[in-house]
Amino acid sequence: MNGKRIEMSRARSRLQGALRAHLSARGFEEVETPCLVPAPGMEPHIRAFEAPFVPEAGGPPHPLWLHGSPEYAMKRLLADGFGRIFQLARVFRNGEVSDTHNPEFTMLELYRAGTDHRGVMEDLERAVEAGARALHPSGGTRLAWRGREVDWAVPFDRVRVADAFARAGVDLESCGEDAGRLRAAARARGIDAGPDGEGFDDAFFRIFLQAVEPGLGLSRPVYLTDWPASMAALARIRADDPRWAERFELYAAGLELANGFAELNDAAEQRRRLEAERALRLSLGRPAYPLDERFLEAVGRMPDAGGVALGIDRLLMLLAGAPRIRDVLLFPAEDFPGLHPRS
Repeated sequence: MNGKRIEMSRARSRLQGALRAHLSARGFEEVETPCLVPAPGMEPHIRAFEAPFVPEAGGPPHPLWLHGSPEYAMKRLLADGFGRIFQLARVFRNGEVSDTHNPEFTMLELYRAGTDHRGVMEDLERAVEAGARALHPSGGTRLAWRGREVDWAVPFDRVRVADAFARAGVDLESCGEDAGRLRAAARARGIDAGPDGEGFDDAFFRIFLQAVEPGLGLSRPVYLTDWPASMAALARIRADDPRWAERFELYAAGLELANGFAELNDAAEQRRRLEAERALRLSLGRPAYPLDERFLEAVGRMPDAGGVALGIDRLLMLLAGAPRIRDVLLFPAEDFPGLHPRS
């Protein structure tokens, strides 16, 4: 094992120690939830690792999966009375190997009752700043990644999704959620929005990945807020403008680091969304996982809350100046026989 990986392992320890100390000092309790779960989530583009339980005494295997997020379990804890919780969880997503993906990685998952997405954005940026200071040689907040300096001092910038598209020359608001109009607006700016017939979300992300994401957070981290309602996932819809979801993502140096919500606590609406995602998975030829009935029951008892998931490995890459995710892992999946990163 080379000295660089050992150095990065020690940097990881300092980062996670700083996050734990910061959050604990602000009343957050660290919790631990299972990695093996009976329902791994329904995100259409995430494939879970199946790990069936085989009874030693005989009988049919019981389906279990490695979780891609501790979200469902932690929301059950919110429903049962926890108010401020976090977890540094090992999570798993099948098929993801690249310069910024590893199939096993570390996620900071954080929830606070009695607030919304804006409160959790403030919680997260303060914690991330504490992590940056822990890795800076003199405790400062300016750190370089791929030759570009990023200032991690709070407050981070905030930009609406529609405004970010407008900067790329695409008027997202005037398109509604009409895929044809969105493609036409993009093509007028010379942006490939994909073939006719693809849905709004597909066109959106084609434009986003080409013309929006690379320019996000180049000098300081930025929260991208107010996502289209069709992309609400587990977030609430804005009561004052139902075109948009109370969802945010955090970017720095053009890299996505975190995804968070004002958490949906309407059990019927949550079930409807999960069933729609299950149908979409089937239409894409992907496994349709079971609904987590214990999670759905808990959603209806959850207090108003905000939550966020932060990729620790990507954050460490940026703070420690590592060009690839494999550089911050002691045992990256790329070293396994037959596993190769995608371009």
